[in-house]
Amino acid sequence: MSDDQKPLEEKPDEEVVIPSEDIKEKSKFFNKKCKNCEENNNKAEEYKKDWQRALADYKNLQKETSERRGEWAQMSKVMILEDFIPVYENFKTAFFHHPVLQPDNEEHKQIKSWTDGIGYIMKQFGDVLKSHGIEEIKTVGEKFDPAMHESVGEEEMEGKETGEIIKEVSGGYKMGNKIVKVAKVIITK
Repeated sequence: MSDDQKPLEEKPDEEVVIPSEDIKEKSKFFNKKCKNCEENNNKAEEYKKDWQRALADYKNLQKETSERRGEWAQMSKVMILEDFIPVYENFKTAFFHHPVLQPDNEEHKQIKSWTDGIGYIMKQFGDVLKSHGIEEIKTVGEKFDPAMHESVGEEEMEGKETGEIIKEVSGGYKMGNKIVKVAKVIITK
């Protein structure tokens, strides 16, 4: 410690005395009512309510915007998948019309390998659609449902119930409860 700095001397028995006149004068000042306190309090309360309302509106806007973004993303996803469905349908149609192959014929063995590979690609394509929530609508053997099926023809067939689907012309697809593409079918008379 330098000579300039001296420790503070504490005097434990010494009390600080504030004159009572000062206390009275200061308390009068703090207890005074302003001329337009009521009006100011009402304005403050009104501003507070307006602020709370604006805050609630802002939170609702944020929630609504978030929900709409989710809807837009879902709609975009469905639109893209709707574009892929006809390609998948054509792929399936072409695959199921391949020629009958003889397993003992060497040339047919090579074609069979190629056909198996194409079949695997088609399966992957279907798996991608499934992973995005797209399901194929069941058709053959099912009862005709106009919400999911479109009848493109009728045929008589013994042993089948009227309105039963006997042939699928074009596959149908749904995403959850939403029909993405109706199935075109032939039903019994």
